[in-house]
Amino acid sequence: MPTYEYECNACGHAFEALQSMAEPKLTDCPQCGKKKLSRLIGSGSGVIFKGSGFYETDYKKKSAPKSDKPASPCAKADSCPMKASGQCGS
Repeated sequence: MPTYEYECNACGHAFEALQSMAEPKLTDCPQCGKKKLSRLIGSGSGVIFKGSGFYETDYKKKSAPKSDKPASPCAKADSCPMKASGQCGS
């Protein structure tokens, strides 16, 4: 249910009321009793997070960063120093 802000135009009393959107506006001031209430335009409510928080599984997995260095000297077959000697596995 939304919270509405009201202010009395007669006595200046300001307060908040928790009301359903289907309920009519309040008209009687709870302090002075006059029918001079105005519903103010509020800023809305902030986001409220309840619970223990977010989990690792709630987010897209990050891929492992790619390295610019070859994993071994044999990764680049043309420049492999061991290829000429026959010791290279590729």
